[in-house]
Amino acid sequence: MSEPLLIARTPDTELFLLPGMANRHGLITGATGTGKTVTLQKLAESLSEIGVPVFMADVKGDLTGIAQAGTASEKLLTRLKNIGVNDWQPHANPVVVWDIFGEKGHTVRATVSDLGPLLLARLLNLNDVQSGVLNIIFRIADDQGLLLLDFKDLRAITQYIGDNAKSFQNQYGNISSASVGAIQRGLLSLEQQGAAHFFGEPMLDIKDWMRTDANGKGVINILSAEKLYQMPKLYAASLLWMLSELYEQLPEAGDLEKPKLVFFFDEAHLLFNDAPQVLLDKIEQVIRLIRSKGVGVWFVSQNPSDIPDNVFGQLGNRVQHALRAFTPKDQKAVKTAAQTMRANPAFDTEKAIQELGTGEALISFLDAKGSPSVVERAMVIAPCSRMGPVTEDERNGLINHSPVYGKYEDEVDRESAYEMLQKGFQASTEQQNNPPVKGKEVAVDDGILGGLKDILFGTTGPRGGKKDGVVQTMAKSAARQVTNQIVRGDVGEFAGGEKKISQT
Repeated sequence: MSEPLLIARTPDTELFLLPGMANRHGLITGATGTGKTVTLQKLAESLSEIGVPVFMADVKGDLTGIAQAGTASEKLLTRLKNIGVNDWQPHANPVVVWDIFGEKGHTVRATVSDLGPLLLARLLNLNDVQSGVLNIIFRIADDQGLLLLDFKDLRAITQYIGDNAKSFQNQYGNISSASVGAIQRGLLSLEQQGAAHFFGEPMLDIKDWMRTDANGKGVINILSAEKLYQMPKLYAASLLWMLSELYEQLPEAGDLEKPKLVFFFDEAHLLFNDAPQVLLDKIEQVIRLIRSKGVGVWFVSQNPSDIPDNVFGQLGNRVQHALRAFTPKDQKAVKTAAQTMRANPAFDTEKAIQELGTGEALISFLDAKGSPSVVERAMVIAPCSRMGPVTEDERNGLINHSPVYGKYEDEVDRESAYEMLQKGFQASTEQQNNPPVKGKEVAVDDGILGGLKDILFGTTGPRGGKKDGVVQTMAKSAARQVTNQIVRGDVGEFAGGEKKISQT
C-alpha cells in the first residue's frame, strides 16, 4: 500500500494526502500570488514519487522547473525549519513537455471528428441554430464516409454543403447560408489565431501519458499553455477533449490504492465561463464518472465560486489559499468558501482565509473513509524541485530525450474529406470540358455534386459493369476490418453511448 503523502504541516501537525483518495478529485483556490502554483508543484511531485503519472497545464511558464532539482537557499531552509521539516532533499522529476503549437514541446493534435461538434461549436462561438447546422455537417460527413481530420477538411465540406444545400435539405433539414457563413467566419478566425495546429494527425495517444521512468516514478506531463491561454476557449476545449480521451480509453478500475493518473486543470474558470448548459452537464458527468477509471481531476482557480455547484460538490480534497475581500462580492465569496469547509473549533475559518500568508493554506483532505477532515491551517512544504522555469537548453534536452521523441513531430496528411472533394471537383470539371457523345446517357447531376457522387458511390460503365466508389469500397473493407469504420468523437459520449473505434 502506498504511503500517505506529506503535503503541508505546522510545528505540531502534519497534513497527508491519502493516495487512494487522490482520485476523489480536488480544488486548489486562492488569489493571485498566494501560492497556488507551489501547491500544485508539491502535489505533482509527491504523486510522481509514488509512481502516479500527472498531467498539468503550465499557464504562466514556471512549472517546467519541476524537471530540475531545487536549490537549498538559506531562506528556504529557515522556512522549512520553522515548520519542523528537517529532511528536505532537492531532486528532479521525470517530465515530458507538450505544446499544441509544437513550439515548446511535443505537438498535441486532435482530429476534427474526434473533437466533435459540441466542443467545436463553442470554439466557433456559434448560436443554437448555427450549432445545429454544424451537427448536420458532421452527420453528412459520417453518412458519406468523409473523414474530417484537419481544418482544411472542415472548411472544404462546409463550403461543399453550403454550395449544395438544396440537395441535402430533404434528408437533413434546412441549411441556411447565414449559418454556413457564420461557421466559415469562425473557422477563418480560429485559423488566423493559429488554432489549426491543434487539428490533424498523428493524434495524441493518451496512453503516452501513462508512463513511469526506470525508477518507478510517475512521468509529469506538462502542457505549455502560455500562448494557448491567450485563446481561452481553445484552452478549455483542448483540455476537456483530453479528459474525454482518458474517460473513453481507460477501462473501469474501481477503487485503487493510488490513481492511474491525476489531471490538474489550471485556470478552471475558463472551462465554465459562458459554457452552454449541455456542455456543463457533460462536464459534470465526466467528473462524476471518470473517478471509476482511476483518474483524479483537480481544478485550480482563484475563487471557489468559479466552479459550478454540481461540479464543486464532487471535489473532495480542498486547499484554500488566501482570498482578499475588498468588495461586498469578495466578502460573499470568502463567506461561501468558509462555509464549504468542515469547521475547526480552534479558529474562525472565514477570518483565517483573509489572514493567510503566501504559501499558507487552509487544508481539508479526505480521510480513509472518504469523509472531509476538519480544516487545518498549515504551511505547504516547498517542492524539492526548482520553483521556476527551465532554460531553453534544458527544455530542448527534455524534448530530445523524451520517450515519445519523433512520434508527434511530423504531421501526417492522409486522404480525407478535402482530397475527396477535390477529386469530385476535378471529375466535374473534366465532365464539363468533355461533354458526353450524342446518344450516350447524360448524368442527372452536374457540377461538383455529380462528380462527388461518382467518387463516393461508384459509376456504371457502358455495358452495365459497376465500378465501386468510396462508400462501397469502405463498406467492404469495414466488413473485413472493423477498425476502419468512421465513428465521430463527441463529448456527449462520456456516459458510454456509442463505442468509439479509432480511425486507422
